[in-house]
Amino acid sequence: MKDLLIRDARPVDLPVLLKFEQELIKAERPFDVTIKDTPISYYDIESYIKNQDIKVVVAEYKNQVISSGYALKKRASDFLRHDFYGHLGFMYTVEEFRGKGINKKIVEVLKDWCFANNLNEIRLKVYYENESAIKAYQKAKFVCHMIEMRLDN
Repeated sequence: MKDLLIRDARPVDLPVLLKFEQELIKAERPFDVTIKDTPISYYDIESYIKNQDIKVVVAEYKNQVISSGYALKKRASDFLRHDFYGHLGFMYTVEEFRGKGINKKIVEVLKDWCFANNLNEIRLKVYYENESAIKAYQKAKFVCHMIEMRLDN
């Protein structure tokens, strides 16, 4: 995609990014019975865009925002070798643009930001049953690390 541009998100992108967030939540609900049925929000996207310690990027194609992602600095648990790590999230691509390597390009930009900010450990969360997302992240050199388990009574 020669007209693809990966750039920092801007406040003007907020309406599209809020729609992306709702689409992401809709896609994840089948994987997680604990997500409320009522309207919810995962992120404070507006504050993330304004925060210098968070990198929010979008992919733009022919002046249309078609994909998103963020990286932020998180404090690690005291028992880990690193004090901080980069956390990636808000990975969403409009359906007709999936499978074209756009998410991989966003992940590369976010990884570069993490490394430039001395965040040499990078993590993300993905649902165990979301096989297509797992495969995409494995292509970007991520490895499965831990499985969180739950019990519902």
